[in-house]
Amino acid sequence: MAADPVTVDVDIGGTFTDCFVRYDGEVTTGKAETTDHDLSVGFLNAVDDAVAEFDLDRADLLGDADRVRYSTTVALNKLLAREGTTLGLLTTAGTEDLTYIGRGSQWADGIPVQERRNVVGAEKPEPLVPREMTLPVEERINYEGEVVRPLDEEDLREKVNELVDRGARAFVVSLAWSFRNPVHERRVREIIEEEYPDSYLGSAPVFLSSEVNPQRGEYERTMTTILNAYLHRPIVDELFDIGDELRGEGYEKPLMMIHNTGGMAEVYRTSALNMFNAGPVSALIGSSYLGEQYGFDNVIAADMGGTSFDLSLVVQGSTRSYDMDPVIDRWRVNSAMLEAKSIGAGGGSIASVNEGLDDRLEVGPESAESNPGPACYNQGGREPTVTDADVVLGYINPDSFHGGEKELSVRAAERAIKRKIARPLDVDVEEAAALIRKIVDAKMGNTIYKETALRGFDPREFVMLGFGGAGPTHAADVARNADIDTVVTFPYASVFSAFGSSVMDSIHIYEQSRNLPLLDPATGEYFTDFERFNEVVADLKERAYRDFEGEGYDRSDVTLTLELDMKYGGLLDVTRVGSPHLFVESVEEVKDVCEAFEAEYRDAYSPISASDDNGILIENFLLKGVAPVEKPELTAHEPAGPDPSSARTGSRDVYWTTAEAFLDTPIYDQDRLRPENVIEGPAVVEGDNTTVALPPDVTYRIDENLTGSMEIDP
Repeated sequence: MAADPVTVDVDIGGTFTDCFVRYDGEVTTGKAETTDHDLSVGFLNAVDDAVAEFDLDRADLLGDADRVRYSTTVALNKLLAREGTTLGLLTTAGTEDLTYIGRGSQWADGIPVQERRNVVGAEKPEPLVPREMTLPVEERINYEGEVVRPLDEEDLREKVNELVDRGARAFVVSLAWSFRNPVHERRVREIIEEEYPDSYLGSAPVFLSSEVNPQRGEYERTMTTILNAYLHRPIVDELFDIGDELRGEGYEKPLMMIHNTGGMAEVYRTSALNMFNAGPVSALIGSSYLGEQYGFDNVIAADMGGTSFDLSLVVQGSTRSYDMDPVIDRWRVNSAMLEAKSIGAGGGSIASVNEGLDDRLEVGPESAESNPGPACYNQGGREPTVTDADVVLGYINPDSFHGGEKELSVRAAERAIKRKIARPLDVDVEEAAALIRKIVDAKMGNTIYKETALRGFDPREFVMLGFGGAGPTHAADVARNADIDTVVTFPYASVFSAFGSSVMDSIHIYEQSRNLPLLDPATGEYFTDFERFNEVVADLKERAYRDFEGEGYDRSDVTLTLELDMKYGGLLDVTRVGSPHLFVESVEEVKDVCEAFEAEYRDAYSPISASDDNGILIENFLLKGVAPVEKPELTAHEPAGPDPSSARTGSRDVYWTTAEAFLDTPIYDQDRLRPENVIEGPAVVEGDNTTVALPPDVTYRIDENLTGSMEIDP
């Protein structure tokens, strides 16, 4: 057994599967193409690529591993392909049409802005549960949790059997106000299990909204439970296959899944919705860790991979920025997710000429993915992509792509760009490629600018971390478009999401809706029924300790923090606030909570909009439990002075958009750069799985950890 912790972190993206390994005090990375037909193949191929540097095979590594962590797009892939379980939905009589009516803007949820403008052609999403698979339950609980109509059990048994006859293989139970009193939902589950016990082939899992998402908001609570149930079985099959492969290689510990919340948990304690957006969230946590190491308060995590460009923010050292109105595919849900913006702008994003819009050149959101991939891959792809443009313009060396394991075809890239872009626009191939690059860089830069400026932040006060396989190749021009003057690249940039999961703590989040008025607008008096507040927290606390103890942690290992969704009376939207107290025992502590809310509200919406004339309310409790894990240390190297000439490998012509011309450009080997080296652009730095492009007027400095920093002239 290796002396130091042995960890394996794998992130599966749309194009590549990345691996970050710590073994016996050493660090290595691996990358393989994502295998959509069986994700475990790409998973193990990436591990093989990582251990190739060590004198051991895959079984040696996995047999010694203390922890394997995994972030994946499997949930999203299954949803997009509509490969979920056939569900039966049981809901309170009179609310059967809730999910089909949706909210007022349901037709626009989850579609690009351009498509929203086409109101005439707008359509609501095809329901995951057809109307004939939704049946009413005769019962009623009121908003205070009181039973006002008992459950009609005979009627329920008939409805359950009817849904089974119609093909239901799992049940979703979402009854009105069940988050206040789940007694009827629990009895429904008991009856279903009586009718179809586990010993029957017809047994089916039952998902209760009061357990999956005990929050107010009937539509969001129901859709959250439906999505979780719809994806449960196919994801279980996929993950258990990977688990079986790992056990076959000697790994005997739990497979840990990365969550949207910024933490992780065992696969057995992970729901399907926990895994959405896990890759970008891993990158955000990794960016926060690096920001802390380097003293950066404000960080933009900019991840350009093969399929998408993912953006998230670290503000004043905090990642506590949740998507308060999350949409998964086409449905709004109630699920705690760290906020990450994703657009279709990656190396595999397809460029096309929109003949209906004055021959406008567009890039993305469609992607060539890993199969067939960009035209230059020579795998049958015929559509021009951003990677094809980078090859034609000289940024990417076709002979050393992916460490030389994948030879690229410049001629195939030129043919695709010429046929689909250059001819329709009546320009030469190089100009067409330059236009593709300019458009995708502007698209990413404008996204960063809007995501910061519209939140009231100045992008010039942020440091941008450029990562992902394609990130460092475009980072300088993206930053220039976003008005950012400092970009940092990291030695593990091409597998940064996998690195991010290696610095994640074990985190569980528990939510419970409860409406509590902390400040009475009529009397100006503060809340004094402390027990109502504390009983909610105490229940969430016990759930947290139960789960952590199940993972082998002691209660003393766990740090608990409370966040509250709060608002002024009369407002619809809530603001999430870090509570200064876990429990409240006095009016002074209630005042502290209100003051924390008002400070957060002023920061978000300006001081002049804050007014407690209508009182202050709590809508939702969120308890976060954190058990820290040991994190990899950055490795310091001996300084070698500013001269980078020992890392230079030659030169080639590269087209620089700022110069609008091909320039003879020095080429450097990333692995041979040493601390204190300084490179003046134009230059290209080549690594095994990424390329750093340094335009003219950019200075690139290497620090003791081999992290590079670009200084960009505005």
